[in-house]
Amino acid sequence: MSNVLPVKREWNRAHRHAPLLVLAALVSACAGQPFAAPAPRVAVPAEWSEIEAPLASADTAAYWRQLDDPLLSELVEQAIVQNRDIAASAARLDQARAAVVQARSAYLPTLSGNGSATRDIGDAPRDGVPLSLGLDASWEADLFGQVSGNVAAARADLAAQGYGLADLQRLIVGQVALQTINARALASQLAIARDTLGNQRENLQIARWRNQAGLVSSLDVEQARTQVAQTAASIPSLEASLAATANAISTLIGEPPGRVLAAFDGSTAIPTPPALAGLAAPAALLERRPDLRSAEASLYAAGARIGVARAQLLPLVRLTGSIGTGPVTAGNLFDVVTGGLVGSLSQLLFDGGRTAAQVDSAEAGAEAALAQWEGAILSALEEVESAAVSRRTADERVTINEDGLDAANNSAILARSQYEAGLIDFRTLLSAESALLSARNQLASAEADRASAFVQLTQALGGGWSADAYDFPLSDSSQSPSDRTDQ
Repeated sequence: MSNVLPVKREWNRAHRHAPLLVLAALVSACAGQPFAAPAPRVAVPAEWSEIEAPLASADTAAYWRQLDDPLLSELVEQAIVQNRDIAASAARLDQARAAVVQARSAYLPTLSGNGSATRDIGDAPRDGVPLSLGLDASWEADLFGQVSGNVAAARADLAAQGYGLADLQRLIVGQVALQTINARALASQLAIARDTLGNQRENLQIARWRNQAGLVSSLDVEQARTQVAQTAASIPSLEASLAATANAISTLIGEPPGRVLAAFDGSTAIPTPPALAGLAAPAALLERRPDLRSAEASLYAAGARIGVARAQLLPLVRLTGSIGTGPVTAGNLFDVVTGGLVGSLSQLLFDGGRTAAQVDSAEAGAEAALAQWEGAILSALEEVESAAVSRRTADERVTINEDGLDAANNSAILARSQYEAGLIDFRTLLSAESALLSARNQLASAEADRASAFVQLTQALGGGWSADAYDFPLSDSSQSPSDRTDQ
């Protein structure tokens, strides 16, 4: 993250908390100084091991449009606006933004007013209604960064929540795209099954005619009936799978089931992804993946809380004051005004180890945040490498299956004509028809896997969100997130 300055150093494995001590020193050095997060103890490779294409920096923010599927684009863009998980995460982002305002309020004094009115009753009451007004104020000096540390932690929490929202969008976009591709594949396989069923029923009729003519035995008829029943039985299963997938998409895009399923009726085109032109260098993931930026912001927040905990061990300066009027009547309310100002200095002497334990807890939390960040980096590298291999092998499978389908189609045409001419038995025709059905389904599956691999790869590279819409500066001198984030 560009707003977090990496501290490059060799970590001493013999001292487990060395990174935390460095981070604590940076955080608690003095109020107003910029915070710094340690560099990850993970060796990010300079190049990908499974990718030979030249490096590229294509914009993947709206990668789903590259599939050239209007329905898929419509569903994805509706999910971004109407998905309920995204809406809940956006509400939590507003909570985090309010927490920043709350933390920053500690820079300013606290003012509270009071007033009272008295009315005598009973024997010999005084005339009039005596009034009194007062104003109390208190202010805590941020000498050692306790307030600024809380502000920095709150801003980092805001950034972590914001990038968490961006990562949720990235994942939801991928889910909708993958489910849509799966629905396309199911619709294609359903169309193949229905088309094949029509051909098999024709074969059954031919077998019956030939049996009635005494040219073949009833075995051909029964084999044809078996083939027709097996194909017909696969259709309800495909219809159920398509309905379940469409209904899952409806939930993701925030609407009741029904419309999405109807949109796939008669639509069998599986989207074709663009050719792989290349990938950005592995180090680019640290900027492109919102989950990595969220984990880094969480580490920043954990480091700031070390400074807050340590500041409790240092002196605290507080100013308090009050001003008020005596109980006089409204006509001379401000004739008698009293006030006072008190400055105090306090230093923790003994609390049974409570504050020291809070420091230890903060350091342990930072260690956990650092490990989680490093783990997220390793997982991201794994996802990209695996998805790149899946994309390459899916391309190969499509090419192979296209050749296989061409051969199976020619074989089925020849077998059908030869059977009608009485040159082959029905078992040979049955084998050719089964091979054609399998080849058509395998090609549809390979095309769906190719499109899914494209989605998984671009998603692993950080596609599906726009960095311009999620800019969270961690310095209080920068423009506020509410001014720079379109939520």
